[in-house]
Amino acid sequence: MADGTNKESGIPTNLRLLLVLEAMAKAGVPVTPTEVNQELGLPKPTIHRLFATLEAEGFIQREIDGRGYSPGLRLRKMSTGIISSLRIRTARVAILSKLADEIGETCNIALPDRDAMIYLDRVETKWPLRIQLQVGTRVPFYCTASGKMYLSSLDNRHLKNYATSTRLEARTETTITDSDALIEEVRMSRDRGYAVDRCEFMEGMTAVAVPIYDPHGRLVSTLSVHAPEQRFPLESAVNYVEMLKASATQLSSLLDED
Repeated sequence: MADGTNKESGIPTNLRLLLVLEAMAKAGVPVTPTEVNQELGLPKPTIHRLFATLEAEGFIQREIDGRGYSPGLRLRKMSTGIISSLRIRTARVAILSKLADEIGETCNIALPDRDAMIYLDRVETKWPLRIQLQVGTRVPFYCTASGKMYLSSLDNRHLKNYATSTRLEARTETTITDSDALIEEVRMSRDRGYAVDRCEFMEGMTAVAVPIYDPHGRLVSTLSVHAPEQRFPLESAVNYVEMLKASATQLSSLLDED
């Protein structure tokens, strides 16, 4: 590694905070100041001061272990705004609209946000009988297809911590409320590459979700279809998994750094 003093002198002061955030984004997991500084090479007091500033302003937040840091509310809101920018959103909605027309049911894109999934975009079915979940709606991880798809991207340790520390409230008669059963369900979702909602979040609503990956192969959001069970039983819904995955690949291409 280059000498820390020389490396610092080569980084303009007003660029350092941005480089810290960029390094955290590349990592994709909670990181410590020391881990980030392996890339930046700043003096130890400087890197800790930068982290303290970002934490105080709400851009990052300390993890439960007291050592690692992850994106805070302000940074998550900023990233959602960037992803929702007009140029990208136009292409994204075109892909989503085509998929919704082909399946004939409502299709959604959702983002993980700390303790829930947030609907970023949706295209409604043309059927008069539909289930309204507006853009911006927050839904739990444990009882939704998109949420379980996100949970499947966690390593086993973090998955177990989530399942055992979260209150698994019964939303319907089919909601999974046992932590071991939830872990098994999520692992199955990971193995098959898609997750399902068996009317677990809302009575009479089924859903299927697949992952949308960034250029580094990390899940950044999910693509799902949901509909009333009487019109879209789960055994029919899973027949559209490959179509969902193809559209998810197109959506992933919009995030390509090139």
